[in-house]
Amino acid sequence: MAVYTTVSSAALASFLADYDIGQAVDCQGIAEGIENSNFLLTTDTGSFILTLYERRMKAEELPWFLGLMRHLSARGLACPTPVAGRDGETLRHLAERPAAVTTFLPGRPTPVIDASACHALGVALAQFHAWGRDYVVERRNALGPEAWQPLLDSCHGSGDDLQPELTSRVSTAIAEVTREWPAADSLPRGQIHADLFPDNVFFRDGALSGIIDFYFACTDHLAYDLAICINAWCFPDEARLDMNLARALLAGYESVRALEPVERFHMTRLCQGAALRFLLTRLYDWVNTPRDALVTRKDPLAYWSRLQAWQAPGAGFFHE
Repeated sequence: MAVYTTVSSAALASFLADYDIGQAVDCQGIAEGIENSNFLLTTDTGSFILTLYERRMKAEELPWFLGLMRHLSARGLACPTPVAGRDGETLRHLAERPAAVTTFLPGRPTPVIDASACHALGVALAQFHAWGRDYVVERRNALGPEAWQPLLDSCHGSGDDLQPELTSRVSTAIAEVTREWPAADSLPRGQIHADLFPDNVFFRDGALSGIIDFYFACTDHLAYDLAICINAWCFPDEARLDMNLARALLAGYESVRALEPVERFHMTRLCQGAALRFLLTRLYDWVNTPRDALVTRKDPLAYWSRLQAWQAPGAGFFHE
């Protein structure tokens, strides 16, 4: 989440006139994240999240995201639900941007990532995968392996300003990982969240209360989603895998859906790919985020450290 576009009081009042959620009392920008402009919207009937989709989002894909959220919410996943206007539509326009309102999800990201939190995350991720199976419309992963080298090229060598020779080293890693990346039909496949970082998972009273920010969701290897979560949650010092956290996450996941042997075989490679994907998008945003944007840039080198950890001899624990 972030704020790139401001909304006037008059424009907001006109926008809300198409809903049955009351009149605006407050609308505060949310700084976390990097993709869209997000606001905590308070009306005289309750709290909501207002999202303005910025130019990196493809407007024609937005109904897929909103539909997935409604589908998973109806199945029982704790996630924001898109709010329809009086005409039944969930996607509208505000401040010359596509816009939507979703329900407010109570809770906060956990201040301490421990085995209990990782186990709960694994359960929720497997539920997401199971309940998404009958959402049959697919969306290609626009940040899959074929996008990695072009992303690096678009940074024009700026990675070397962060660390000498980073660009050439990352390019070599891309070639190595993509050469052995599992084919599309070789692993169980379905809808994945693809961005389930700690700030996108809410807890309340010690229990997981829901997941947010679905705008990287796509159709891909289910195990790749697990690899993304292991990278995001199980490196407390940004460089070393905490095996207790990783085992807890995997145990929570497999309490709902057991990994197939072929998924375990490819997991280390999938973890390397997940580290590359976030290294590259963080590097791109580090270079291209406007300096005056209300947005938190994230360190690309944290994922270079993860990639190196996965490349070390004996990395991984998936065959234990």
